[in-house]
Amino acid sequence: MTPFTEHTGIVLPLDRDNIDTDAIIPKQYMKSIARTGFGPYLFDEWRFLDEGYYGKASSERIPNPKCPINFPRFAHASVLLAGKNFGCGSSREHAPWALYQFGIRVMIATSFADIFFNNCCKNGILPVILADEQIQALRAEIEDTLGFSVTVNLETRQVSWANGQHVSFDMPEMLRKNLLEGIDEVGATLLFSEEIKAFEDKRLSQRPWL
Repeated sequence: MTPFTEHTGIVLPLDRDNIDTDAIIPKQYMKSIARTGFGPYLFDEWRFLDEGYYGKASSERIPNPKCPINFPRFAHASVLLAGKNFGCGSSREHAPWALYQFGIRVMIATSFADIFFNNCCKNGILPVILADEQIQALRAEIEDTLGFSVTVNLETRQVSWANGQHVSFDMPEMLRKNLLEGIDEVGATLLFSEEIKAFEDKRLSQRPWL
């Protein structure tokens, strides 16, 4: 996993609450046993008017002109702005895989489903929780500014944009540290491999029957 320190990107607004993982990556696209290839199907039922299937190219689909993801002004967005309870529903890890492979590096919302929040951190996406009034202020900036972008710094825990404006956010320290170092829980555990081996060797010498 690539370490996350700071990211600057155009913000894509999705003015919805309770966006569930089946909307993020519909179940029919979870047939692959690999961890790759899900990006083209992100928010598939919102982005396209026709029915798709795994392996069908986006160029062969009928885009929904009313979906913000398809607006030219958000074509290169890498920061997603949503409402409350983002990532609810099933705990499928395919959801953050699809977001990351589509190009999303930061998620900003008023709240996230717990499992989804942790899955994002395991896959190099930074989930940022802001108050509703801060979310609305960002939405207003997006409306007024073509190509509105923010810079998100995990070390300082700040979201900043033009004219020196910024807001702070909290992040569980363990998840913050893992993201900064580019590791997940397994990687964090392996940092103590020597201590683990010493403990196992000592236990074996004291209890050889185990």
